[in-house]
Amino acid sequence: MKVILGFEQARAFLARNRSLTAREVSPELLEAIAQAFGEALTGEEAVRRIVAQVRAEGDTALRRWSERLDGVSVQQFAIGVDEIETAYEETPLKVRQALEHATRRIRAFHQKQRARSWLEWDDDGSALGQLVRPLRRVGAYVPGGRAAYPSSLLMAVVPAQVAGVREIVVCSPPQRDGHVNPVILAAAKIAGVTEVYALGGAQAIAAMAYGTETLPRADKIVGAGGLFVTLAKRQVFGEVGIDGLYGPTETLLIADDSAEPAWVAADLLAQAEHDPLATSILLTTAEASARAVSAELDRQVAHLPRRAIIEKSLQEQGAICVVRDLAEALALANLYAPEHLCLLVREPWSLLGQVQNAGGVFVGHRSSEALGDYIVGPSHIMPTGSTARFGSPLNVQDFLKITSVFALSDQAAGELSASAITLAEAEGLQAHANALRQRMSEH
Repeated sequence: MKVILGFEQARAFLARNRSLTAREVSPELLEAIAQAFGEALTGEEAVRRIVAQVRAEGDTALRRWSERLDGVSVQQFAIGVDEIETAYEETPLKVRQALEHATRRIRAFHQKQRARSWLEWDDDGSALGQLVRPLRRVGAYVPGGRAAYPSSLLMAVVPAQVAGVREIVVCSPPQRDGHVNPVILAAAKIAGVTEVYALGGAQAIAAMAYGTETLPRADKIVGAGGLFVTLAKRQVFGEVGIDGLYGPTETLLIADDSAEPAWVAADLLAQAEHDPLATSILLTTAEASARAVSAELDRQVAHLPRRAIIEKSLQEQGAICVVRDLAEALALANLYAPEHLCLLVREPWSLLGQVQNAGGVFVGHRSSEALGDYIVGPSHIMPTGSTARFGSPLNVQDFLKITSVFALSDQAAGELSASAITLAEAEGLQAHANALRQRMSEH
């Protein structure tokens, strides 16, 4: 893992290209695409064609692309309720209890985010307000490529349930046997989801966006996935809503000399094991701590089963940056706008008010990101690739829509019309002005 000294050098490293299209497509996937289309294609063009075929051909295209890209011949995409029940029963009790514990905490946190409809009446009988309504049908994508993520199902589904969404469908990639990972099905059972499909990649996103013979279309698609999933979400946006465009996961740790090097190293390794493209960065004010963390990384990684993934991630995406003080560290963090920002410093609460851009802030030495990934409560589906500058973690508001309510009395309409006519005429919209005058002339 590279060590970078100084603010400017650290800023240059953090400013590297983090765009979606800069992400790698595996050689195996590119080869499958080339064979399927008879020509070499970029990831974006391949996704465009897959989405178009699913829109035009429905289930036929889904079967074709599941076989070509996932290597699985799936005839029945829908997972039966009996299979979900069996998966739940066969999941170890300890795992089920942990999933249930996480579900309770996620639900309790998001219940505090509920919005409400309201009307405000004036003395003259006018009223203004808003109607808050849940979306009718939501599709949740749950990754299942390098690893199974039952926690991601809970983090996507439970906020939607709290919002009041009645129809929730889950799509997750099929395993080699054509079925969804049983632990994901157990999580579905615990969350109360009965509509699950063995579908992955761009074809799953297209199916949820446009609908097929088997799968009715959704109003919004949420959840993170690989590059093809992200590109497909971008392409179908407008036909359906999306929560965001997620790149590889990332964490940025700010530490001073009070941080335990073994804990810091463990946090960096935990992030790196997700994916070779995952980013683990440490900003520290203590050069001695940087050396100690580097030594701990070498010691701990030797015992981890995903060592190859971790080492590639740390080598290509990770860095330990030594900065002058915590003010420099916060300035860099706000420029980077990380998905996860961890404050491993002596007085972490003193820094919280200075955080401008982050998906989630983990305050203090005990508040590890790994806890947030599973059980603390807030959804772990968070903005990546600097989109925390304008984006938010998945939350209840993602599943709600607001309708404005206008009800004007004769008095209020008359008092407002003169100014409205002036504005309409300033915009050159004479019909608007005439519509207002028609009513004024009646009184």
